Amino acid sequence: MSAATEHPGAATTPDVKVETPLRRFASDFFESPVATIAFVVLAGIIFVAAFAPWIAPTDPYDLAVVDILDSRLPPGSEGMTGQIYWLGTDGAGRDLLSAILYGLRTSLSVGVASGLLAMAIGCCIGLIAAYFGGRVDTLIMRLVDLQLSFPAILIALVLLALLGKGIDKIIIALVAVQWAYYARTVRASALVERRKEYVEAATCLALGHRRIVFRHVLPNCLPPLIVVVTVQTAHAISLEATLSFLGIGLPITEPSLGLLIANGFEYMLSLKYWISFFPGIALLVTIVSINLVGDQLRDVLNPRLQR
Repeated sequence: MSAATEHPGAATTPDVKVETPLRRFASDFFESPVATIAFVVLAGIIFVAAFAPWIAPTDPYDLAVVDILDSRLPPGSEGMTGQIYWLGTDGAGRDLLSAILYGLRTSLSVGVASGLLAMAIGCCIGLIAAYFGGRVDTLIMRLVDLQLSFPAILIALVLLALLGKGIDKIIIALVAVQWAYYARTVRASALVERRKEYVEAATCLALGHRRIVFRHVLPNCLPPLIVVVTVQTAHAISLEATLSFLGIGLPITEPSLGLLIANGFEYMLSLKYWISFFPGIALLVTIVSINLVGDQLRDVLNPRLQR
């Protein structure tokens, strides 16, 4: 006899699977095959970049390993020491595969570091402008408009001409270029939150400005901020590669995809295409993957854009 027959008055409730916000977010994000592929590719790029010293066949910037006699070898060639160069070598005899892995490591480090610093500065400035309003908001937004009216690469060129070459110098230049984007985004979101009842209630309770801004307003501004972080990280990586290609970014002793592309540019007419081609493909795949992931994040985090 079934349980329903033994207890006629007992109500049976079906098992309901509780969907957590994280699981719902993952389900919405991986609903797109393109975003899923981009996420897997980006995760692979981050993995090989993080463990480049252990994955790369050689250290391409160790002078004791590099042999000038192995310069400009085509992909699949065997070097003087018997090593197989799967992607060939550049003009200095460096293994191109190892150089690309080290270059990805540098590009991602510069992009993430400059993005986090610019986000911290831009968030503080945007929150101050939105929360206090009035003349403070007007002054800050005029500075933001002035910053955004100039091309980003022009500002970076001027700063690097003054500061010189180096990873720390290029991070400072990229922060100076990016902070205004974060400030405008956070200000727009904070203005909406500033007029809501929970902020007015916190103000009536005489809570401190710092507590209201950073514990109540800022957490509700994070969804659009996450999307801006992904887009600006890709922009920073491409800008660093452009500056290094022009010879004013990183020094030649530092691994950089932009420098690798620049080093092979002079050999293009002699059909040594691989020196620039493979670093360019690595840079393109990295930027496209980050942009596709950011695109999907925008659709998931903004309900009005969900299909």
